[in-house]
Amino acid sequence: MSSVKEILTRRPVAAMIRLTVPAGAARPAPPVGPALGQYRLNLMAFCKDFNARTQKYKPDTPMAVNITAFKDNTFEFTVKSPSVTWYLKKAAGIESGSSRPGHIVASVVTLKHIYEIAKVKQSDPYCQYMSLEAISKSIIRTANTMGIKVQKELD
Repeated sequence: MSSVKEILTRRPVAAMIRLTVPAGAARPAPPVGPALGQYRLNLMAFCKDFNARTQKYKPDTPMAVNITAFKDNTFEFTVKSPSVTWYLKKAAGIESGSSRPGHIVASVVTLKHIYEIAKVKQSDPYCQYMSLEAISKSIIRTANTMGIKVQKELD
């Protein structure tokens, strides 16, 4: 239950914006500029903060960003790690998954790859309370739907 002070200090939200921006490459050009500009948010402040938070990732890594724009032209944002499918494609060394998953195997990854991806995804806000085993099972299911076979060890 929220306290009275929390309720009175809440700022009215103008919009929730979801973007996918390459790590360390946020610029006030599209897609960032038009998305934030229509709510009169400070583009340069967002770009500097985003680039500072994502400097530990390789350039051109797609990062999901949730931006909360408030009516007083301020904002808050959270940066999520790249998607599981992106990690799986990089681990398997392919551009896209199978056109017929279950019939055609696009590539093969090991359980070690799955475990490493799960450790990275555990830092995400939505996965931080999940066990490593549960995250790994979810990643294995995603790999199966992409046509990527999961083996104990590579032959």
